Amino acid sequence: MVNKKISGKLKEIQQELLRRKAALEQDLIRLSNEKLSDDQVQDAGDQAFTLTMEALRASLQNTENEEYNRIIKALEAIDEGTYGICVDCGSEISEKRLKHYPNASRCIACQEQAEALG
Repeated sequence: MVNKKISGKLKEIQQELLRRKAALEQDLIRLSNEKLSDDQVQDAGDQAFTLTMEALRASLQNTENEEYNRIIKALEAIDEGTYGICVDCGSEISEKRLKHYPNASRCIACQEQAEALG
């Protein structure tokens, strides 16, 4: 059962999710192919810089992978007719929340509870 308030906007939401999915795919490919050093001998400062950049890249990849997976789930929910319904309590997710966070799978109350539980 799709959230009635957003059912008319599903095509627009789906297109936005698909655009973001494509952008993330390009970013993830670029990040995985990006070379951080030139394979020359590095001094301690260069090594520290390279390690820091690798850690930052790994963190960015993890964040983008998580968003990518949420988008995939949102697109699946659209296909299944469950988009806009909280996965925890079954209530409708507010239109305002979905507008700003179209891959949300929880209502605000359930999301806050999930974050509090860690």
